[in-house]
Amino acid sequence: MMNRYESPRSQGEARLRYLDGEIQIVTNGAFVRCAVTGLSIPLDELKYWSVEFQEPYVDAAASLKAYQQHRGLA
Repeated sequence: MMNRYESPRSQGEARLRYLDGEIQIVTNGAFVRCAVTGLSIPLDELKYWSVEFQEPYVDAAASLKAYQQHRGLA
């Protein structure tokens, strides 16, 4: 298993597996896109994701919005 600091990156969007407390790089890349906003998130700045839904989020507000949407609360 690799975490975000052990894999060489290429330009473009990465594909990741989101695990508890770490990520696994499936396809090398420099960034992922927030599932809520569509904004690019550089891998070294990625702090928020959902293991359950396998989605990255740009910040805590986007994470909360996604949680509410998935639970039918928004």
